[in-house]
Amino acid sequence: MYFVFDVETIPDLDLLRSIFGEEELEDEDLLNRASEELTYGNSSFLPPMYHRIISWVGLWIENDGKPRQKAGWYGQDEKEGLSELFDTLLTFKDYGLIHHNGRGFDLPLITYRAMKYGLQMPLRLSHHDIRYRYSGHNIDLMDQFSNFGASPYPRLKHLGILIDIPFKQTGEGSNVLQMYRDGELEAIERYCHEDVMATYIVWLHMKYTAGDIPADRFENLKERALNKLLEIQKG
Repeated sequence: MYFVFDVETIPDLDLLRSIFGEEELEDEDLLNRASEELTYGNSSFLPPMYHRIISWVGLWIENDGKPRQKAGWYGQDEKEGLSELFDTLLTFKDYGLIHHNGRGFDLPLITYRAMKYGLQMPLRLSHHDIRYRYSGHNIDLMDQFSNFGASPYPRLKHLGILIDIPFKQTGEGSNVLQMYRDGELEAIERYCHEDVMATYIVWLHMKYTAGDIPADRFENLKERALNKLLEIQKG
């Protein structure tokens, strides 16, 4: 069993204000300072520690790629959302994870936020199968396609263009904060769901290309996944 998942976040403004001691600073000025002092290289995207979760979506799939059930959450009570995620991850005992940049962002983020609220994560998330980078139980598409950093990491949207499937039709990550400010939490969850389906579809293509899924099963699973993707995109 595998759990294909993604999370959507916004900057934790309360944490940033506490770090800088700038209670009166406007949000945009605060984010600009955080971008200058807390980011690395040429990126303006804050590291995982400085985000909070506003939505997550997961899709349980069988080992052969057959989808089983979707789970998800969106809202402002982050502790509640984390608790629901951990309850979902306790559905099965031995499972793997599939994601895009989950090692670099999603999983560290979940650990930080659980620590903030005094929550215990499912033991599976600390198991060697999940923590070990080269494990077949924790599949990060960025690692898989870059040969673990030997070549540049691919963007999920560009992988969709490569296989002629339009991803990112319901939004972009850079739009999430404004969507949140506009009260569009349900739309954020739909965007998150689209990213999960995109990740699943790319994983299917990867497994088929590697010869791990026979052609007839691949075509069947791909058709079903594309229909679901279009349904999400149409809202």
